[in-house]
Amino acid sequence: MREDDSSRPPRRSLISPTRRKVVGSVGAGLASGLLFGRAEAAPAAGPLAVPAWTTQPGEPTDWHPYGVPSEFEKDVVRRFSQPPRMPGSAWTLTPLADLFGTITPSGLIYERHHAGIPQIAPEQHRLVIHGRVRRSLELTMDDLVRYPSVTRTHFLECSGNTASEWKGASGLPVQMTHGLLSCAEWTGVTLATLLDEVGVQEGKWLLAEGADAAAMTRSLPVDRILENAIVVYAQNGERLRPENGYPLRLLVPGFDR
Repeated sequence: MREDDSSRPPRRSLISPTRRKVVGSVGAGLASGLLFGRAEAAPAAGPLAVPAWTTQPGEPTDWHPYGVPSEFEKDVVRRFSQPPRMPGSAWTLTPLADLFGTITPSGLIYERHHAGIPQIAPEQHRLVIHGRVRRSLELTMDDLVRYPSVTRTHFLECSGNTASEWKGASGLPVQMTHGLLSCAEWTGVTLATLLDEVGVQEGKWLLAEGADAAAMTRSLPVDRILENAIVVYAQNGERLRPENGYPLRLLVPGFDR
């Protein structure tokens, strides 16, 4: 038996008559497009003007063997923080405000140079590990890529990042204040793998030395860097670029001093 509803008060609508009219119009509009604003039908519009470029063939498909950004993105570039103080010494800044997502494109990763950008032929390059080890090791680039590799995403920041703000707000845009910061996907061989190969005996410190004209060196405590350090030969799916350490660099994530 159905319960008699005659004694119940009438249900109140949660949508006012005015809102019902608007909601109903928008709901109907979804079937043939989107209708926003007033519920009244808009007057019929004229034909849509179609730009001529939409019907013209594009550039030849083989115009760039290596892809480059659109010409309309030509302002998204690295910039010098200031004119170089001496030949070969310079740094350029990542345009942080113009990027999307986490990964910095390889062509926009910040640079810091002490003796220009070295042009090192990979077949002539060698990684030498020696000192207080069971046996010294000299590796070519071909040797290195045969070792088990890892790919990890890490931020890289120059120790001079934000220097323009150390004495107070500079009023400069973010590229000029924080642009010595980038993030990339790095691929290479873990330092632990290579040190296991040579057999570290008593050494507690590692001296890393570059092969460029600046002969940059850094002393690092082995126990603090061993877990994360990578000898890197690729970045964002391609070989390192010359301005970022080609053909080989040491990356030590999580270590800033």
